[in-house]
Order: sequence, then structure tokens, then C-alpha cells
Amino acid sequence: MNSTMAYDGHCAEIVTQTGLLASCLRKEGTDLTATVPSCPDWNLAQLLRHLGEAHRWVEEIVRTRADRPPPDTALRVLPRDTTRSPADVADWLTEGAELLAATLRATDPDTRIWTPLPSGSPRFFARRMAHETVIHRADATLTLGTDFTVGQPVALDALDEWMALGSLPEMFDFHPDRRELLGPGRTLHFHATDTPPDAGADWLVDLTGDTLAWRRAQEPAAVSVHGPLTDLLLLIYGRRPADRDTFEITGDAELLEFWLARVLFG
Repeated sequence: MNSTMAYDGHCAEIVTQTGLLASCLRKEGTDLTATVPSCPDWNLAQLLRHLGEAHRWVEEIVRTRADRPPPDTALRVLPRDTTRSPADVADWLTEGAELLAATLRATDPDTRIWTPLPSGSPRFFARRMAHETVIHRADATLTLGTDFTVGQPVALDALDEWMALGSLPEMFDFHPDRRELLGPGRTLHFHATDTPPDAGADWLVDLTGDTLAWRRAQEPAAVSVHGPLTDLLLLIYGRRPADRDTFEITGDAELLEFWLARVLFG
């Protein structure tokens, strides 16, 4: 999967995004027991533990050049209680992110290692962990009631990665119900309204063939969604509903809701 960001940029964003998240946690009144609206089965402590353990899990894979996945119990089985203060959790998150970024930077990005989807190199994990951190930072800000913004290059790359992962043929094996999305005339267009023309911030999702497909293109579609780039990112990741005033939707709104419901990304 080609990326609009370089490997070093992904490594840097893991640290940058974690630092922004950590700064939110250090504010007075942070409640780690608060339910995460976008991940309602988790409270904030569980969300943060999942992210921190994911960083450490990937770091082990890259450092050991693993050819199979190590146990991931620590990032899947998440106790609701925590004895740590928000500041302690912030320090722990920062430590894990910096460790992961250092290990990635010390590794040839084309080294052959195990990855859960086609790639088999640290490039996959650098990009995936950068955007995993972005989205879980968004989850935390939604929980804490603070603003979420992300730079244009990162948001563009996050959307490209999401589209690419969601269109892999393997997704039909993991999510057979996504075949129901395919059908004649089923196309969706997403356009970011706050980016310059040279950003090419248009995505066309094409469901008319035998596979899920996408491309960066501004083309007529059955349904079109216009909105700010960050809002589109949160919409497509299932972190923001489509009925907000920030979006202008024209065409088949039912197709949009059907697609969003089928392509939820954790």
C-alpha cells in the first residue's frame, strides 16, 4: 500500500500524537473511569491501556524480527479498574510510543517480518500505529470533551490507509457481510472542503464490481459527502455521525449509512 507520508514521518507521528494525547491526560479533572462514547464497551483507562500495549506489542514484533505474532492478551483483555493516576498513564504511554518509534527507526523499513495483513515489513506497522494513535487520541478527546484537530498530511494519509485496508480482498474473509455492499450504481464520493485543490482531497468508493475499490478522484457518485477534512476522517472511522450540520450530503443517504455500518473500523 503506497503512502503519501514517508516512513520517518510515520515514526515521528507515533510520538507526536501520543504526546498530544498525554497532554490531555495531565489536565486537572481527568476521569479514567469515564465511558468512551466511540468505544462504549471501554472506559478511558481501557482505551489508553489498549493503545499503550499495542505500541509495546508492535515494538516486540519489529525488534525481534518476528515471523509469527506474539501473544496479544495484554491489548485485548483490559481491566476496567486502574490504580494509576492520569499523569502516570500519560508517562507510560509516552514511554511506549518513544520506544516503538526508536525501534522502528533503528530497523530497515523493508525488513521481512510478520504483519497481520499483506506487507510483511515495518512500513506497515509504522503507518498503522501512527494512525491507530491518531484515532484513539480522537476517542480520548471525545471522552474528555476537548477539541480534536490533526494536520492535513496526516489526515490525508490516514484516510488513504483506511481506504486501502478496507478494500483488501482479505476483508471478505474477515467480514463476509461486506459482500452485501456490492451492487450496480453503488458509488460514494467524499470531498474535503477545507483543503487546497492540489491536496487532491477527494475519495471515490466504487462498489459496482466484484471487489471493494477506491481511488482518489472527484467523480459523480450515487451519494456525495462534503465536509472539513478532520470531520470526514472521523465520519469514515465511525467517530462522528453523518447527520451533523458539518456535512453536506447529496444523493443516496441510505447507501452512505449502509456503507458506514458495514465498514466500521476498530
